[in-house]
Amino acid sequence: MSEPLALTLSQKFEVERMGRAIDSTVDINTLQGLAKQLLHAWHSQKAATQWVMRQQLDSPARVAHELALRPDGIESARAKAPQPNFDVL
Repeated sequence: MSEPLALTLSQKFEVERMGRAIDSTVDINTLQGLAKQLLHAWHSQKAATQWVMRQQLDSPARVAHELALRPDGIESARAKAPQPNFDVL
């Protein structure tokens, strides 16, 4: 099983920095704007994660489909199997 997801040190510092900025903000309009930005960022990240998962799940199906269509078997399907693209962000 893979290791659990953990924030990098720089991400931890960024979370702390943003948390302190939120704590020091007393203007409700500023906090509302920040909350909306964070909500948008969260949903964008969820969409990106779902896209990556679909790409990974779709890859074996494509290879199996190519194998079924090719009379020359596994070696040609391996040579032409699409490489996963993880450039999400």
